[in-house]
Amino acid sequence: MYRYLFDLLKKIIGIALIIIGVISGFIPIIQGWLFIVAGLLLLGVKKEAIKKLANKAKKWFKKLKF
Repeated sequence: MYRYLFDLLKKIIGIALIIIGVISGFIPIIQGWLFIVAGLLLLGVKKEAIKKLANKAKKWFKKLKF
């Protein structure tokens, strides 16, 4: 029971940190990437998943070039 609540709390905090990181990325005072990295670490995202996400982001940004 406690393990389930602990895992749920970690997921909630991890997602909240990622959301805060994305929002604070637009604010010049706060470093958004710190929150995003902390959220990903809490969620236990592996390096392979981060690499796949980075590759998708690169392809998406290449499509945006005018």
